[in-house]
Amino acid sequence: MITVRSVSKSYGNIDALKNVSFNIEKGEIYGILGPNGAGKSTIVNILNTLVKPDTGDVIIDGVNIKNDGETIKLIMGVVPQEIALYEELSAYENLMFWGGLYDIPKPELKISVQKTLEIVDLAYRKNDRIKTFSGGMKRRINIACSLLHNPRILVLDEPTVGVDPQNRNHIFEVIERLNNEGMTIIYTTHYMEEAERFCDKIAIIDAGQIVAQGTLKELRQISNVTDQLTIKLADADNETIARITSENPLFMFDSTTGTLKVECGNIGHDTPIILNQIQNSGGVIERIYTQGTNLESVYLKLTGKELRD
Repeated sequence: MITVRSVSKSYGNIDALKNVSFNIEKGEIYGILGPNGAGKSTIVNILNTLVKPDTGDVIIDGVNIKNDGETIKLIMGVVPQEIALYEELSAYENLMFWGGLYDIPKPELKISVQKTLEIVDLAYRKNDRIKTFSGGMKRRINIACSLLHNPRILVLDEPTVGVDPQNRNHIFEVIERLNNEGMTIIYTTHYMEEAERFCDKIAIIDAGQIVAQGTLKELRQISNVTDQLTIKLADADNETIARITSENPLFMFDSTTGTLKVECGNIGHDTPIILNQIQNSGGVIERIYTQGTNLESVYLKLTGKELRD
């Protein structure tokens, strides 16, 4: 449904995007994960035709954005990182205003406003001024504004920044509901747990380049990250440690923490075998810690650094 092919964008001597390419299938939730300044918002602005790429092509639902930007605006809803609402107007008045920009006939718009308020679970606050809303509730109204023209694609740029847990869960529920109804969603974030929670595919972006992309399973394979087992031994002497590590070179002893660490392909399958080997070598196990492969370990391996704000 969306093809981004060899897109680059520079601002002066700063390369915001460098030869970025990806494909998004209809009905997918496609996550773009990276720190602030990585190029996420530039991708969003190119997709919604606010910014023209220096090179490359973007095809959305068969339309090249270079040739027909107006069609793109009708099939795509965009939730910007900044809240774009009028504080002195009510939620209902804000939605009627923004919906009017799409030339939706007023009777249809009124129905759409009510529907979107129900989707974001704020119909009961429709007559209240936006200035009385919490930051999270404002973001939910921001999402409602992007849905008024019934788009086929929704782009959300860091929609949960500064949002409390309750409103964040509301936003998640809206995203999952829209996707279950068939909407294609592009979701930019620097929160790993969000990308891991509901994105079908994830592109890891850093310094304007996509480092890797795919399903979480594919990213694990690309990064070659493995599960890790950490074992604390009871009163282990140097002789016991030497015997355990010599019999299995995969075992690494951390003298600082007094623990054995071993990487394994599958914690569930390998743990009994590893524990049996330790006990056969005279080790007495006091405590076991397991760490399965997650997006954080994948990101660290692929970029060589932790995800920063």
